[in-house]
Amino acid sequence: MKSQKFDIKGMTCSACSNAVDRSVKKLQGVKELNVNLLSNSMIIKYDENLLNDEEIIKTVENTGYEASLQDSKKVQKNDKKENIAQLEIEELKQRLIISLIFTIPLFYISMGHMLNWYLPSFLEGEKNAITFAFTQFLLSLPIVLINIKYYKVGFKTLFKGSPNMDSLIAIGTGAAMVYGVFSIYKIGLVLGNNDLNMVVQYSMDLYFESAAIILTLITLGKYLEARAKGKTSEAINKLIDLAPKIALILKDDKEIEIAVEDLKLKDIVIVKPGQIIPTDGIITYGNTSIDESMLTGESLPISKKVGDKVIGASINKYGSIKFEVTKVGENTVLSQIIKLVEEASSSKAPISKLADKISAIFVPTVILISIIATITWLFLGYSFEFALSIGIAILVISCPCALGLATPTAIMVGTGKGAQNGILIKNAEALETAHTIDTIVLDKTGTITEGKPQVTDIFTKNISEEDLLQIAFSMEKNSEHPLALAIIQEAQKRDIKVLNVVDFKALNGLGVEARIEEITIYIGNKKLLDSKNISLDEFFKKSEDLANSGKTPIFIANHKEILGLIAIADTVKPTSKQAILEFEKIGLEVIMLTGDNVNTAKSIAKELNISNVIAEVLPQDKEKIIRELQEDGKKVAMIGDGINDAPALVRADVGIAIGAGTDVAIESANIVLVKSDLLDAVTAIHLSSATIKNIKQNLFWAFIYNIIGIPLAAGVFYTLLGWKLNPMFAGAAMSLSSVSVVLNALRLKLFKPIVVENINLIKKDIKMEKILKVDGMTCGHCSARVEKALNTIDGVDSVKVELSTKDVTIHMSKDIDEKVLEDAIVDAGYEVIK
Repeated sequence: MKSQKFDIKGMTCSACSNAVDRSVKKLQGVKELNVNLLSNSMIIKYDENLLNDEEIIKTVENTGYEASLQDSKKVQKNDKKENIAQLEIEELKQRLIISLIFTIPLFYISMGHMLNWYLPSFLEGEKNAITFAFTQFLLSLPIVLINIKYYKVGFKTLFKGSPNMDSLIAIGTGAAMVYGVFSIYKIGLVLGNNDLNMVVQYSMDLYFESAAIILTLITLGKYLEARAKGKTSEAINKLIDLAPKIALILKDDKEIEIAVEDLKLKDIVIVKPGQIIPTDGIITYGNTSIDESMLTGESLPISKKVGDKVIGASINKYGSIKFEVTKVGENTVLSQIIKLVEEASSSKAPISKLADKISAIFVPTVILISIIATITWLFLGYSFEFALSIGIAILVISCPCALGLATPTAIMVGTGKGAQNGILIKNAEALETAHTIDTIVLDKTGTITEGKPQVTDIFTKNISEEDLLQIAFSMEKNSEHPLALAIIQEAQKRDIKVLNVVDFKALNGLGVEARIEEITIYIGNKKLLDSKNISLDEFFKKSEDLANSGKTPIFIANHKEILGLIAIADTVKPTSKQAILEFEKIGLEVIMLTGDNVNTAKSIAKELNISNVIAEVLPQDKEKIIRELQEDGKKVAMIGDGINDAPALVRADVGIAIGAGTDVAIESANIVLVKSDLLDAVTAIHLSSATIKNIKQNLFWAFIYNIIGIPLAAGVFYTLLGWKLNPMFAGAAMSLSSVSVVLNALRLKLFKPIVVENINLIKKDIKMEKILKVDGMTCGHCSARVEKALNTIDGVDSVKVELSTKDVTIHMSKDIDEKVLEDAIVDAGYEVIK
């Protein structure tokens, strides 16, 4: 199965996109198809054995439009690619200027005699009627020619049986032009017979100015609409513009500048302070802070060290780093985000199906109404000119632009706004469905909690905390068990040294045993100590309390007695409680679904005030529980991060993946939270609600406009109230309706993420870390001087100096310019190594 994107030229309304959609769907081998009116593109999935690109292009062209393969390489290179939307704006601007140059004098000549304006003598009077009429024809001709596209596309689609907005314009203005030419001939004939009354009648009903002004007003509307539409895709354009064009790589010990598209896997890239990271990779040298806000929406820079991942298009704030390239081209995080946002904005929400169905029959119906109305007024005894103006007004005012733009404009702005806030909405259906859910199911580990066990408590007996942790660290340092890693990280944080360990033994299901300084040490669970007949003493009650609160107690003992215990737990994310409160505020039933034991699950649930907990669930049963909830009539959203969550994410009405989760979970979900923050799920639901409200407003205005406009244009109110719609005003109203719908969609740009109480306090608790290399330190006095100098700076919480590596680790409560830190170190008499 092949997926291909095409650029489409010539589409002007939903009838156009529907015509392309219908024609291409008839081809054998088409599996999925999305035609996007806003981005003038088409994404198609098809069987290569049954269909090829050339057949698809030919089918589109036979429908009346132009199609070409989109050059994805140009997008990846970030070249100034042929921007169809921008070309359309430039073309419309040119057409508008030329149209105005000829429309203004045409309007002056055609209306001047009615307003007592000065006219040259050769255009005045019955005897100059031919000159008067023919001059208007000559002025209107360039306007028709410069806007010939309406006629080419309009009549082609009409003859193909798929009339569109251009068909209405072409028939209406074409009829006016033909009638004008007919009038010139009639003026010539009646002049020959010296019938001056008929000369006056035909010279006053030429309709050249109506056709020309309608074309100019519609082109003006299209120009304003195209400019407004361009703003709806700003989010995608901003993302594309993020990536730099040049990368600095290390090759044969030399720094060489190359184009980003020439980067290869395993290249070593050098990034200096203030530069943009060109692609994805892993840091191999240096420490820094990186601003990833444009990709993730996270406002604070993130500290990075050797071994950490970097994302292309993020900004290196402080230190110089080197990193090894791990992803290039279409595989980078930025490219994947762009692809997701583009696909989402191209997809159709279920609500748009109503507009599509109406658009499919709308244009033929309008043409029929126009013909019936014209014949009816003629039958009632009115003049041909009167009946013709009625028919033209109906055709012009009924153009279904507003109807076709109502849904896609709002979806494009909505998905773009989500991307700016680190919320990737993968399709329009998810965007529409999110606000309708009534039940939200949350995975625990990695979703509600950090997913990384941490040491929470240390209790000792006849030994210090540091010594107990040193023993545990020394024995667990080579283990990869999650609980062991928590002990290792805590010891490294406290800068604890390793003791010499011998006779190490792993005791399956119990713990470990080894000798330290000729003393046998045991680390493990209660069963291990019971098997060695070591009493837990007062630690038994402590361990029970810890277990009941969701923590795992690890006992440390020698061959005689217990030395203490270390409690380890997976801590709750800082914003999880606030997010759950917000879910409940908007009326959602919150369910925690986890494979963990009941005690741990209930402990976390109690901390977060979650009343509904389903624990000890096997991975394959998560999907079954979601299905059971749906069978009970609930609309379910599932938030998870692991491989075992993937089936449940697919089954849910809306699957939401935590961005830090596995690729499988992200692929299975409808929405991805890049920052791995549950608060963003709240924002996604509010964004869904705002977008659907906007779509409904757009559809209302599009429908009400046509419901009122068509009867008015048809002259329904003429006999009662004397209301008759001039075709020129019909053209202006049609253009205004389209522009108003797009401008209403742009209001979504004002959407702001939900403001949660105490979120600022939570943000303040986030600690930042910087690591600087400092030369010249040789003893404890040196490190003390550096620590003292840095601790005087506002925002520095703690400083650790490692003389052996020359590393100075600075923990901060706020972002501090690295130069401020460096100056303090230099003033203390030492040198910062870049």
